[in-house]
Amino acid sequence: MENAPELDQSSNGETALDQISSERSSAELTDEQYQRKMQRRKQIQEQRLAEKTNQKGLIIVHTGNGKGKTTAALGIVLRSLGHGYRVAIVQFIKGAWEPAEKAALAPWTEAKEGNAPQLEFYAMGEGFTWETQDRQRDIEKAQAAWDKALSLMQSDFRTVLLDEINIALKLGYLQIEQVLAGLEQKPDDSHVILTGRGAPAALIERADLVTEMTLIKHPFKEQGVKAQAGVEF
Repeated sequence: MENAPELDQSSNGETALDQISSERSSAELTDEQYQRKMQRRKQIQEQRLAEKTNQKGLIIVHTGNGKGKTTAALGIVLRSLGHGYRVAIVQFIKGAWEPAEKAALAPWTEAKEGNAPQLEFYAMGEGFTWETQDRQRDIEKAQAAWDKALSLMQSDFRTVLLDEINIALKLGYLQIEQVLAGLEQKPDDSHVILTGRGAPAALIERADLVTEMTLIKHPFKEQGVKAQAGVEF
């Protein structure tokens, strides 16, 4: 019976997992080979987890031209809420939360038993820039949103979402220097998520976790399909 190749014992966990992944596909293995392969993967993964002992608040960036930047950020928001953490959201461009999202988040925005609401959100923009057509007013709104964001980041919120702040930076409504300086003032254990296409290189360099959403296909562009409830709003 053919044996699965042995791992290079000098390899670190990352290389070892790559080596396992480059072997024949699981469908081509016998049951015994598949079991041994999964046992090795489990051993390597457990070793990697044991070595990762650091814990810190993260600066997270969602950027790129693809759909899903805010949607992914809301997933982190929901996880934080599920753990009982306080969360704040500031919208820099959109004028208000879409009805479905607002309705879904509403239970967390209510104060209970004299305690502050677990979730606070602020729609500080006035809509898309091509709708407002007033650069100075857009700048003032973005600056007001940043002032609010700065106060929230310095408070007791565990997670702060700055929705579409990257757009405000790209359009020059905010300066990257002030944003980077503000991020340095957050508590060590708090997370800040910054979304929007066109994230500046300096922000990407500073961030701990960066995801670029890549547009491959979109029904609006290619099929003329309008925004639909449950998908876009």
